[in-house]
Amino acid sequence: MQDTLNFPTTTSAATSTTGKLLQPIFLPKTPSFLRRKTTIFPTFSSKTTTIHPLKPPKIQPLPSSTPNSHPKTTLPTSSDPEFEEKTLFLDSIGLDSLSLLPPSAIAAASSLSDLKTLFDYLTSLGFSPPHLRRITTMCPEILSLRLHNTAPVFAFLLREVKVPVHHLPRVICRRPRLLVSDVETRLRPTLYFLQSIGIHEVYKHTDLLSASVEDKYLPKIEYFEKVGFAYHDSVSLFRRFPALFCYSVKDNFEPKYNYFVVEMGRDLKELKEFPQYFSFSLEKRIKPRHQCCVERGVCFPLPLMLKMKDEDFRKRLDVCCNSSMPKSNSPLWGLQKTK
Repeated sequence: MQDTLNFPTTTSAATSTTGKLLQPIFLPKTPSFLRRKTTIFPTFSSKTTTIHPLKPPKIQPLPSSTPNSHPKTTLPTSSDPEFEEKTLFLDSIGLDSLSLLPPSAIAAASSLSDLKTLFDYLTSLGFSPPHLRRITTMCPEILSLRLHNTAPVFAFLLREVKVPVHHLPRVICRRPRLLVSDVETRLRPTLYFLQSIGIHEVYKHTDLLSASVEDKYLPKIEYFEKVGFAYHDSVSLFRRFPALFCYSVKDNFEPKYNYFVVEMGRDLKELKEFPQYFSFSLEKRIKPRHQCCVERGVCFPLPLMLKMKDEDFRKRLDVCCNSSMPKSNSPLWGLQKTK
């Protein structure tokens, strides 16, 4: 009996299949196996539930290292062997890369040889180190360009837009995004649109070429149609003053137009003749001068009221308010009647 009792306790898995009388002895001792199963499976399930939540924290710190929060401690020690060489090259041409550029832009830049070729080409076109510093800080995507990407843009500006060669640095510095815009899908269609509405000297307004006609320009023309302008009058506003395309409908057109109509009570004809009205500050120029005119009982034309300097405006107000009517025998009397 001792052998039969001790045997199943040591080799219970083998004896359980051979003798039926061993099962009552085996069953009381199986809770140890059951506890192993209950302890093993929950541990695996708990590991799976704890490992999956731990993955997002490993991913979340990565975006925080790419912005400017921790740039110098992560990317300069990157495994990319060209990172330090790119940084030294950019520093050699006057770009303090680690302070002016996000390290992610340097890491995504073209190869060192492509960077040298690109900047040599830009230098041959008259770009100075201050020019290069400005365009790369305003548009870091330029660092990822290669020569075959930028050459078509310069050819387009020179041949189709008629930009003089010596004006190229000024044109690009004013709108660096021109270099990263595609000629076929963006620059040329915008050029044709501007020419179609009567803006023929586009070389004076090259900063307009990089915007989308459908997304940026057509909605602004449609706004003036909605407030009462005919289509040809709306187009005429932008033809007279192309910089109007750069202003926001919500932040510029709406508040200034409402003040012009409601508070000033002026005719739309004045806006047709002087669309530059939208270029003046509503709070610092338009409202104060209109209120001064109302208090003095004077009504100046829009260009005269807004274009004068503050001192000249006050002098003009004083002249209008303090002057008396001309006498009947004065040469000005006839002029007053004709007016």
